[in-house]
Amino acid sequence: MKKIIGFILIAILAVACSTKKDGNMIVQGNIKGLKKGTLYLQKMQDTALVSVDSVKVSGDGNFRLTDNVESPEMYYVTFNGNITNKRILFFGDKGTITIKDNIELFGFNPEITGSKNQLVFNDYMKINSKFQIQSLEFVKKEFDAKRDNDKDLLEKLDKDYRNMIRRRYLYTTNFALTNADSEAAPYIALTELYNANIKLLDTINNSLSEGVKNSTYGKRLDTYIKGIKEKEKERK
Repeated sequence: MKKIIGFILIAILAVACSTKKDGNMIVQGNIKGLKKGTLYLQKMQDTALVSVDSVKVSGDGNFRLTDNVESPEMYYVTFNGNITNKRILFFGDKGTITIKDNIELFGFNPEITGSKNQLVFNDYMKINSKFQIQSLEFVKKEFDAKRDNDKDLLEKLDKDYRNMIRRRYLYTTNFALTNADSEAAPYIALTELYNANIKLLDTINNSLSEGVKNSTYGKRLDTYIKGIKEKEKERK
């Protein structure tokens, strides 16, 4: 009897260990140069980054991760618990998403296919990266001007910087309006225009297609705008 019970327990454990998580989103691909380690599929829940799946990679760098996606959402693939702070950021959605990258430049410029929202997000990031470079250049120029105590230059830099921020806000707003049928639009509004004029956020929110309004980020954007308006009422 003990042998039978022992055999049953072993069988149950074997099934449990061999069972793989299944979901409506499959994230697969290859990390070139990854000989051994663990990849984690993560996403934000409230304000915390949580792991929804993981896989040990050994030898060839191939991996497969999965999760159930109710609405297109931003996900992260991290390596060994993200101890290096490097991550692959991508828009998750139902279906199969393929990611190709290499361990030396992990997360810097991955090849991601299978997500239409990712394509929209990539287009935005190409232009936004230019604004980011300009911001870094302003920081350097401001540092040099302060060092030289050049007040005229500091005043000019401040004016030019504010103009650059204004251009970035207008570009981001126009981009979101052009892609109002993509869940990337409210995500971009929330992450890039959170401190912009409420009118810009309102314009984007009102332009979203019905499906996008009911998405995860569509609902969050609407809630965020309502919160700002409530605070404005309280101040009056």
